[in-house]
Amino acid sequence: MATIHVDGKSYEVDGSDNLLHACLSLGLDIPYFCWHPAMDSIGACRQCAVKQYKDKDDSQGKIVMSCMTPATDNSWISIDDEEARTFRAAVVEWLMTYHPHDCPVCEEGGHCHLQDMTVMTGHDRRRYSFRKRTHRNQYLGPFIAHEMNRCINCYRCVRFYNDYAGGKDLGVFGSNNNLYFGRHQEGVLESPFSGNLSEVCPTGVFTDQTHSDRYVRKWDMLFAPSVCHQCAVGCNTSPGERYGEIRRIENRYNGEVNRYFLCDRGRFGYGYVNRIDRPRQPEWRNDGHGEQAGDTTILEVDPALDRGADLLRSARRVIGIGSPRASLESNHQLIELVGRNNFSSGVAARELDCLKRMAELEASCGLPVPTLREVETHDAVLVLGEDLLHSAARLALAVRQAVLARRDTLAKARGIPTWNAAAVKTLAQDSRYPLYIAYPASTELDQISAGSWNLAPADIARLGFAIAHAIDANAPEVTDLDTTLGAAAKTVAAQLLAADRPLVISGGSLQSIQVLDAAGSIARALSRRTRRGGLTLVRREANSTGTAMLGGRSLEWALDEIVEGRADALVVVENDLYARLPEVRVEAALNAATTLVVLDHQRTRTWQQARLGLPAASFAEADGTLVNLEGRAQRFFQVFDPRYLRPECRIHESWRWLHALRASLVRANKSPITLDEATEACARSYPALADIVAAAPGADYRVEGVKLARAPHRYSGRTSMRANIAISEPRTPRDPDTPFSFSMEGFSGFEPPRMEVPFAWAPGWNSHQAWNKFTDEVGGHLRAGDPGVRLVAPRPGAYGYASDIPAAFEPRQDRWQLVLLPRLFGGEETSARSAPIEERAMAPGEAPGIGLCADDAARLGLEQGAWLTLETDSAALNLTLPLRCDQCLPKGLVSLPAGISSAFSSGDWVRLSVSDAAPGAASSHEEAPS
Repeated sequence: MATIHVDGKSYEVDGSDNLLHACLSLGLDIPYFCWHPAMDSIGACRQCAVKQYKDKDDSQGKIVMSCMTPATDNSWISIDDEEARTFRAAVVEWLMTYHPHDCPVCEEGGHCHLQDMTVMTGHDRRRYSFRKRTHRNQYLGPFIAHEMNRCINCYRCVRFYNDYAGGKDLGVFGSNNNLYFGRHQEGVLESPFSGNLSEVCPTGVFTDQTHSDRYVRKWDMLFAPSVCHQCAVGCNTSPGERYGEIRRIENRYNGEVNRYFLCDRGRFGYGYVNRIDRPRQPEWRNDGHGEQAGDTTILEVDPALDRGADLLRSARRVIGIGSPRASLESNHQLIELVGRNNFSSGVAARELDCLKRMAELEASCGLPVPTLREVETHDAVLVLGEDLLHSAARLALAVRQAVLARRDTLAKARGIPTWNAAAVKTLAQDSRYPLYIAYPASTELDQISAGSWNLAPADIARLGFAIAHAIDANAPEVTDLDTTLGAAAKTVAAQLLAADRPLVISGGSLQSIQVLDAAGSIARALSRRTRRGGLTLVRREANSTGTAMLGGRSLEWALDEIVEGRADALVVVENDLYARLPEVRVEAALNAATTLVVLDHQRTRTWQQARLGLPAASFAEADGTLVNLEGRAQRFFQVFDPRYLRPECRIHESWRWLHALRASLVRANKSPITLDEATEACARSYPALADIVAAAPGADYRVEGVKLARAPHRYSGRTSMRANIAISEPRTPRDPDTPFSFSMEGFSGFEPPRMEVPFAWAPGWNSHQAWNKFTDEVGGHLRAGDPGVRLVAPRPGAYGYASDIPAAFEPRQDRWQLVLLPRLFGGEETSARSAPIEERAMAPGEAPGIGLCADDAARLGLEQGAWLTLETDSAALNLTLPLRCDQCLPKGLVSLPAGISSAFSSGDWVRLSVSDAAPGAASSHEEAPS
């Protein structure tokens, strides 16, 4: 700790910080541009100038850049010194020399860091009256728009994109003050974190293109604290709504999870919420024969509930199929409707077995599950069977920071402050902490790994078991291990043992229990040596962890119960069965069922087969609880009321529909249920979920006696928003479920602290940098505590090493083992329905194809782009796609990107044949890929 004196007042700060970081953490305002709390200091903009004195008796002082000056003990500085203020105003004037005067049309207007800093420095007159420099903008893909004329040369974009996120296709060209930040030629930005440029950039150079298409100012949107539903990491988000549409998603700060950054799937994958073909009213599909068969009738809520109850009441047995993309509350209300013995988690058997094994390993392996922030502190990482960039992108970014953190260790050893980014980078060069990856194909993290092996799933498991044995001789030995792999196992084991905080990462992407057991054995072996290690296991969907904690049978079990006549009715909640199992198997069950009730917010193939369809709310219209891959229960809140602008709409949360349907079924009073009641009911029924009530404040939470505002203070146009419906202005909707109001009326400040913050705003700080006002220190934790509550922790007790060591993989002459590889863009069910994600998934070099190693392709006489048909032995299921020669894929394996077809699973043995299909005419018994 150190004591610094600022304008005559003394403060205790962390002596390892620079003055800018220390002052901002104290709540003192110093303008800045190039500095960012996640990327430290380079002193490029000169905006953070302060006056520093030798001691309390020095009256002369000197101008210093606070971001490049250490907060040493007994430092004397002045922020309000007239010379410092004049200097800062001059710097803004320099930076604004070429900046266009286009705030009224700039998309950053109203949440622009440059605007905030200009006001903070008092600059309000332009003296430059000459011709301005202009640049030609680039097309950078469907996510990011480019307006280079607004650049102030702060270098934040390239520092984040290249140094922090590892991108290679964005650079800076030119010299002096004639700089151009962009690609060497226009084209789609390749990094899956490119969307963060819209928040990293302090001006309007890089903006959200999906927001541009339906633009609205920040102060005219409703926000709510939400959780990303596009993978299992559980990043916190701030969705913004206007006119009943989600207009953009911004990062919401959580000091234990995502902190400042999101992946592009989470940021831009919201388009499915705004689809015009979404079901918005209950639909009844007529049964029987004749001209009316199959016709759809729109129903009101009460008739829909009555008909649904009649259907279920007449059924012999009802099976409920839940979903890992639905909230805990929705899945629990389904269990209440059908009973625990009739509940399926909605997950295929192989994936469900993996989820159960992961839960067992986390409880018994002896190592804790680290938070995303803690992942960045580990100094040796082993990844078994996961391509993190595609299965959990934000986790991949954290692993990258963990590997690069060696530069900070080297800097500290030499007395270099870790915030001095340029010096630390120059010192470190290519020094990294060890990262090892075993996966069938190449991954983006291979570039910074100390070793990577492309192996079949069985050989990945064998390598893992060998590593466990090298760490602890009590672990089973792998016999007949390849010499190369044996040496690799010893190397990895030695590095993990030498590390202070080793981390093992695996997951269910390859749907291999043996790979998971191998990872668990390594974790157990390490736990006998250190308790400072960690084990992270990756799930596929937003609530995969929570759904597994509820129990439930596999999806195959549910369909078999129908086909074999032991049940005759199905209730499906937010789940497209066709996306999980082969069409033939799903059709057999749906044809055998006399009743099918579907609740969903998308018009899926399953919805189209329903006798009764009930329109469920998406994350934007619903409240609920999810459990992420680290076992953190987090609450997401409704952004807007869909009925306010669409009075005909009858969208409700799935848990609300199911509660009302159950009341109709048992002919009870249809008393409304609130979110707090639904959450408490779930917590009471499942001891493992007892703490979810504490995941967020209840509906009665107030600050200074008022509810929390969903909109910034300047929220405007309310009286005209419904002018197309009626001239009169109705009062804003009431929200009995949450502590938020659907308006700007309510509390929106940062004092006193609060955990759930809908949007980043503080007096004088309209940009994303306002998050600094909500944290205990810049880059730290929210002062009221980070959202969510941890449910998973290792339990004491004996753990036996797994002994099911597979035989080495052997290629076959005319069969290939299939591996389904996760795909960031297009591989997740809901985000794949978003137009920008769909466009990004078809970017050059990323369109889906059948992967085959070059040697196997040459043996078959095939060239890149040849059309192949992949089929099962029965030839009942097939899929035709172009060949993608993969130099890294092992012989005997064939790969297929996730989200293309549900007809195949990892581990299947398939045949390949050359197709006569013309390019672009992909065919399949499954739904053809778009």
